[in-house]
Amino acid sequence: MTSVWIIDDDQSIRWVLEKALGRASIPVRSFAQGSEVLAALKAGTPSVLVTDIRMPGVDGLSLLYHVKQAHPALPVIVMTAFTDLGSTVEAFQKGAFDYLPKPFDVNAAVALIQRALQTARDELDRIATEQQREGGAPHADRRVPRLVSKEADAERIMLHSSAPAMQEVFRAIGRLASSNVTVLITGESGTGKELIARALHEHSARSKQPFVALNTAAIPKDLLEAELFGHERGAFTGATQQRRGRFEEARQGTLFLDEIGDMPFDLQTRLLRVLAEGSFYRVGGSQPIEADVRIVAATHQPLEQRVAEGRFREDLFHRLNVIRLRLPPLRERTADIAALVDRFMRNSAKDLGVAQRRLTPEALDALIAFDFPGNIRQLENFCQWLTVMSPGQLIEVKDLPPEVLSHAVPLAQALTDAAPANHASDDWLHLLSQEAQARLARNEPAIMAAMTRQFESVLIEAALAQSRGRRIEAAQRLGIGRNTLTRKCAELGLE
Repeated sequence: MTSVWIIDDDQSIRWVLEKALGRASIPVRSFAQGSEVLAALKAGTPSVLVTDIRMPGVDGLSLLYHVKQAHPALPVIVMTAFTDLGSTVEAFQKGAFDYLPKPFDVNAAVALIQRALQTARDELDRIATEQQREGGAPHADRRVPRLVSKEADAERIMLHSSAPAMQEVFRAIGRLASSNVTVLITGESGTGKELIARALHEHSARSKQPFVALNTAAIPKDLLEAELFGHERGAFTGATQQRRGRFEEARQGTLFLDEIGDMPFDLQTRLLRVLAEGSFYRVGGSQPIEADVRIVAATHQPLEQRVAEGRFREDLFHRLNVIRLRLPPLRERTADIAALVDRFMRNSAKDLGVAQRRLTPEALDALIAFDFPGNIRQLENFCQWLTVMSPGQLIEVKDLPPEVLSHAVPLAQALTDAAPANHASDDWLHLLSQEAQARLARNEPAIMAAMTRQFESVLIEAALAQSRGRRIEAAQRLGIGRNTLTRKCAELGLE
């Protein structure tokens, strides 16, 4: 019989999933410990297993390993509130079907479980078909997940996030761990594209080989070709000795080509030839050299638009755009800002040899409301500035960088002015229009997304205040579901 086993030491999670699966007419069995599941598997197996990662005793990753050793075709979904790259990648490397970050939308969780059930049915049909075709006895599915014991250096690369968009990136890195496929990373400047490229390398089969990064926009055109492919002695004036290029330095490893959208057009042609033929020549050389590297490229440029304008080769774009990862800007990851601030302030204090500064809740709220056109890099710079310039250990709103204050005050004042009941009902719309026009005049990016987030934050905070923190009542008064409210609170940093 089709059944789902739920393993979580949190009784409320088990209860929610039991009820939701029951409404979908899916038989379910719950366990509080991984050891109970290992014992139960001796008597039978479910169609799908859903397990938390962090549990006392046998944790979810250990359980996943044991289950996949004995039942490699059994779909296992892992879930956790600790949404970091390391656990996501390790789960996929040990054979997880998918990854479910908490808090999750119940309907989305049920849909994922139903997809896993369909996968399990398809696998049974495939095995039955093979047995009929071969006319032989049933045989075990011999597929064993590739196990890679690797600790993600999350403190260094800062890849922790509860933002749904970043969770998709983590999933992709997990699925790409054993692949050499070319990856194109897109996103605004300062979103951490090189960090993601390093993570792709460190969780790949090439991790023990070099990771070589090259910013193609930072090197003059006349030098970039030799930088990429190397040169022979005497190839040009000043070439007094042979020199290896980045392709050779990254041999059997990963070559990260940052800002690929700014690469000169004629060099795009040569790069395309290397990717197509798998070999290259040093400048001035006559012997082909194998290009045994994995290419990860990144850009903040809209490559499709540059292709349409004739500034980027369409055939090279398709060569690079095999798998695309979009990194969300920091304004789409506001739930992560508090943790990033704490880490950056701690690092800055350590570098300068001083005590770590702390932000008041109001100062942190002002930072979260800022748009961060420079993204994570700008937030890190702010934290360094605050560590040096703040007059005391406790940082107040007035101590924040001028860029933050100039954005925080107008919107707060507009919302305050709109509050009195004797104002006409459309006064706040007039103030909103003025704020929008001011931002447009400053050429701020992504105004729609930024102001929508701030608008949602104000609405949700007001509803929670009116309902004295009761989320079910707040959701009802806003006309949204409780799960939607929970998700938006996490995304907006309103926990």
